[in-house]
Amino acid sequence: MYDFNGDRDLSHFLDLTNELGLLVIIRPGPYICAEWDMGGLPAWLLNNKDIALRTSDPDYLAAVDSWLSVLLPKLRPRLYSNGGNIISVQVENEYGSFMACDYSYLRHLLHLYRLYLGDEIVLFTTDGNTEKELQCGSLQDLHTTVDFGPGDNATKAFNLLRKYQPKGPLVNSEYYTGWLDYWGEKHSTTSKELVSRGLKNILEMGASVNMYMFEGGTNFGYWNGADFKKTYKPIPTSYDYDAPLSEAGDPTDKLNDIRNVISQFQPVPQGPVPPPTRKMDYGFVSMNKVGSLLDFLDVFSPEFPTETRYPLTFEEVKQYFGFVLYRTRLPRDVPIPTFLSSVPSGVHDRAYVSVGGVFNGVLERDHVLKILVAGKAGDWLDVLVENMGRINFGSCVNDLKGLVSNVTLGGDILTDWLLYPLNLEGPISEGWPHVGNNFIGFSETESNTGPSFYSGTFQITTQGDTFLSLPQWTKGQAWINGFNVGRYWPARGPQITLYVPGNILRLGENTVTLLELERASELSVVHFIDRPILG
Repeated sequence: MYDFNGDRDLSHFLDLTNELGLLVIIRPGPYICAEWDMGGLPAWLLNNKDIALRTSDPDYLAAVDSWLSVLLPKLRPRLYSNGGNIISVQVENEYGSFMACDYSYLRHLLHLYRLYLGDEIVLFTTDGNTEKELQCGSLQDLHTTVDFGPGDNATKAFNLLRKYQPKGPLVNSEYYTGWLDYWGEKHSTTSKELVSRGLKNILEMGASVNMYMFEGGTNFGYWNGADFKKTYKPIPTSYDYDAPLSEAGDPTDKLNDIRNVISQFQPVPQGPVPPPTRKMDYGFVSMNKVGSLLDFLDVFSPEFPTETRYPLTFEEVKQYFGFVLYRTRLPRDVPIPTFLSSVPSGVHDRAYVSVGGVFNGVLERDHVLKILVAGKAGDWLDVLVENMGRINFGSCVNDLKGLVSNVTLGGDILTDWLLYPLNLEGPISEGWPHVGNNFIGFSETESNTGPSFYSGTFQITTQGDTFLSLPQWTKGQAWINGFNVGRYWPARGPQITLYVPGNILRLGENTVTLLELERASELSVVHFIDRPILG
């Protein structure tokens, strides 16, 4: 399916850039990274377990050909040579960092791009500033560019680039103004002095530069990717990046320093920089428990579950994002707490375990491999698995999700599973849980642990950007008026607030829905504040 609706409306986005007098450098992929889930490749490619991504594998190329034959013709009338504002097009992304080093694949892409875009447009590659990366990522007939940050030696990087691009402009096509974050690590920042000094060095050499990121972004919904550096490292919802323009599009001191550097080399627009937009503090919102996720399987998984002797992956049940519930019965009485365990990297990525409807704890990829459970023969053992984002960089991009190996109780392999792929987006985007219509609140004594839904409403008279703060909540997913604003995990950080763009709010009544996966706040409130807390 080719979907160019809503947030995927590429033509409308490019129309806006044209109206604003911007020129466009476009990176159609098929692999784009930018810390997107699987680097922008669609997860359904993994339906073929043997597929060799980013290579000349015929199955992969068939999918690439099909996609680019639809996407690239949309760009052709917008190219600079055809009166449009697209000045150059990047082919693939940092291919030299991938282990395949398949020149036939790059040549295939070059052929497709020329076929659909013609000979006038500048096509280029971008790679890291090492010999191996440039060697495997560059190709004759594609302009070679390099990427590096302010801490790198620009002279050394461009001298190496000249070996692969003897003529034409020297280009740093990703000059890093900051860096990304990982859950559980310190918020990444890069000083404005370092960034502006590095930029000045590049411009003094007569080179061209494209800043990455110039404006921060947001991984709404489930779109964040992950890195693999000895362990699996998922990326948070915020992609603020400590960029010159923040996640909310606001100017920073870093922007002023960059502007001052550029003004030494060419004119910058006259007049003051536009101020930040007004941010709203809408105050506290009381949240009511709607019920345990297990109470609503008929809402989120109305089809019959998949029956299987051993666990299947998300991909095998065609559930590419979000959650799948794996359910089996305890095969015997377990009166003494016994280890429920998976092999290392057997859970992709977090599993929330309940026995007989009582929450027991979490298994986590590479970190928590076993937890104690007890119960009676025949009790439901429920394992809710969360896909935390597919690996987007390096050789591990074939990142299957779910229970990717067996689960054992004591020494016994558990069998005879029911799998419920959960479609949360459909009902929630249509207004579920319909608070007020036959809505039954839960009593004070109701447990606040385990995967459960909470809902609250608030009134506004002025619409604007705001930030959702979740004091004392643990981990989960948040929706506002049915729009999935992303994952929250203040218990691990560094990100504490979620960016809420004003245009998803409406004057009058608004709804907040949470799927809290572990432990809800005792206060049972959320707070809309007028500033982000990212570290």
